[in-house]
Amino acid sequence: MSPHLGVPELLLVAVAAVAGGLVNALAGGGTLITFPALTALGLPAVAANVTNTIALAPGHLGATLAQRPQLAGQRSRVLRLVPAALLGGLAGGLLLLFTSERAFRRLVPFLILLASALLAAQEPLRAWLQQRLGARPHASHERLAVAPVFAASIYGGYFGAGLSVIVLAVLGLLLDDSLTRLNAAKQAVGFAANLAAAALFLFSGHVHWPAALVMALGAVAGGALGGRLAGHVRPATLRAIVVTVGVLVGLVYLVRG
Repeated sequence: MSPHLGVPELLLVAVAAVAGGLVNALAGGGTLITFPALTALGLPAVAANVTNTIALAPGHLGATLAQRPQLAGQRSRVLRLVPAALLGGLAGGLLLLFTSERAFRRLVPFLILLASALLAAQEPLRAWLQQRLGARPHASHERLAVAPVFAASIYGGYFGAGLSVIVLAVLGLLLDDSLTRLNAAKQAVGFAANLAAAALFLFSGHVHWPAALVMALGAVAGGALGGRLAGHVRPATLRAIVVTVGVLVGLVYLVRG
């Protein structure tokens, strides 16, 4: 059963959500802030993950809508990949709900460390893909992308942090297009996986609604703040800080067992 959170605890949740929304807007990896904050306040790991997924869904929607111009001309691609993402996100969400609290808590440190590693690899991967896509044309294998997107979305529905890095790698390797357009397609895929899991979690009984509502508002505010600070904060520096925090948090979870 999830604990009661008073006003002071909800204020801390709001601060974490603002920070998470800001980090997502500038560098990605906001879940590495918000999820540990919820568990630190006493939420069971599964409930914290479910609550976090629902709370951050509006931010994923906003990011997808912001990239609508880059999605122009990708209708057939989106119609092919989004259903796979929806099914994968649903499967990942179901897998989470059928995972016991004890088992999931044991997995948490490894999930956080994996997410930290994916975030650390984001810029090197982006640079490599940019070089690869710019070096020479290559064949587009959109049908072959469906299965990897489905598999990645299972991870996205189960935990989610770092999903965008996996999806961008898959799209960059299999599709012939610019990195800007692939990034927009990645955003649509990530939102679909998150949406499917969030819709499932609404009826799971694991949602801590006061925390979810406060976090949703905080994440939107943080995202707006991140947009204003985009020209003043180096994403690489912020990403390095978030990765460091994620690794430390993962190690703490691992030691506590």
